[in-house]
Amino acid sequence: MQIRFVERLPAGDYALVVPVAGKNRDPLKGLGDDRAGVEAALTRQRFDGEALSAAEHFLSTKGGVRRLLVVGTGNGSAPADAAEKLGGTVTARLLTSGEKHAVVDLSGLGYDVDAAAKVALGASLRGWRYDRYRTRLKDKQKPTLTEITIVGGGAEAQRRWEQRWQPVLEGVKLTRELVTEPANIIYPESFVERVRHLADLGIELEVLDGAAMEKLGMGALLGVAQGSVRDPRLLILRWNGGKKGTAPIAFVGKGVTFDTGGISIKPAQGMEAMKWDMGGAGAVVGALKAIALRKAKVNVVGICGLVENMPSGNAQRPGDVVTTMSGQTVEVINTDAEGRLVLADAIAYTQRNIKPTIVVDLATLTGAIVLALGHEFGGLFTPDDELADQLLAAGHASGDRLWRMPLDEKFDRLIDSPIADVKNVGPREGAAITAAEFIHRFVDDGVRWAHLDIAGMAWSDKAGATFDKGATGYGVRLIDQFLADTAEA
Repeated sequence: MQIRFVERLPAGDYALVVPVAGKNRDPLKGLGDDRAGVEAALTRQRFDGEALSAAEHFLSTKGGVRRLLVVGTGNGSAPADAAEKLGGTVTARLLTSGEKHAVVDLSGLGYDVDAAAKVALGASLRGWRYDRYRTRLKDKQKPTLTEITIVGGGAEAQRRWEQRWQPVLEGVKLTRELVTEPANIIYPESFVERVRHLADLGIELEVLDGAAMEKLGMGALLGVAQGSVRDPRLLILRWNGGKKGTAPIAFVGKGVTFDTGGISIKPAQGMEAMKWDMGGAGAVVGALKAIALRKAKVNVVGICGLVENMPSGNAQRPGDVVTTMSGQTVEVINTDAEGRLVLADAIAYTQRNIKPTIVVDLATLTGAIVLALGHEFGGLFTPDDELADQLLAAGHASGDRLWRMPLDEKFDRLIDSPIADVKNVGPREGAAITAAEFIHRFVDDGVRWAHLDIAGMAWSDKAGATFDKGATGYGVRLIDQFLADTAEA
């Protein structure tokens, strides 16, 4: 979708979008003699100007008829948040409407440059689709909207869009693509190949195969992978945008490209959704793309543990004991609690070889976090109050919201094993917390660490303000905002 910013309404054929905040109808003044008819149409459609609401009317022009879309931005919303919802609403209403060009008139809202640019971000995020495998789309299902012109902000908003938010859009798009692809297309090896283009942006890529990980003693990750014919991969991405010699911040992503549950097999109903169990790894590579595109002045390393969890004659069994890269042993009680095993070795590798200042892991880890927080927040676990506050603030600013959950020794005791150092599951009660405590055991003393359980956020069964049903791209904007707020020179 082409986005451009101008100072005045252009000539030509387009759908005109007029935003209004709540019951404030002042932005309609520019409609002149048409205002009364528009006001009547809004009343008949019970339009109240709330965020994400919209009403349509058609205006007679010299060239024929023009579609008018009045979009609500709500009352009291922060301009950046309202702007994204405005852009998303425009695209949601017009993407397949038959309109090719929409003009959004912000002149009545007083948006600053950043808010104007975020209208473009919201519109572009909501317009993302993945039609690669659709061969029978009806004409009414095909997108028609190809251009959005935003009146307000001008050249400065255009620069803000291109330099700050368009890179983030590209990162989110990569994550959504990876999460959306089926497991016969994206598996550990092909995941790596799909992201090799990041080298063109200056990101250094390193890849370890199963044999290399075996030499390193990564028995937990390899135990998950041993039931599959797909060889695992550990993908390391480095962006060196900060001062030379400065220790990086590390983001570790769970990359289970398909999760059957292994021998502890999942129910058949809904198992097809487990293609998105690599959403943490997807978020990490998308965030690296975003910061590279905008040339962020920070040193960052992304580590993705990529495996497929399958049942077979060679699959890991419940009751097996594996030795992790850290030297700790794990009794595998449930082979469907595999993500934490992958993270245990990925985090150990990160600490030993990267030596970062901060480690943040992202994982679609537990159904328990979905029961606790639904699909509104990712779960945040960390013993570090300052890091928690920084991540919560970044989540609020980016829209990738987080809610802090507890860590406590009483939960940690629940994963003591009678025959090994630790077992990979505790009781059903507090399952998201015991999962976090499991990962915590593999974090070295003195390392600042946070675990983000994003199981309820990587995929959505209903459309949101800036995404359609399916992959959300959650995590990319969170990481990008966290780095912008706390680490960039």
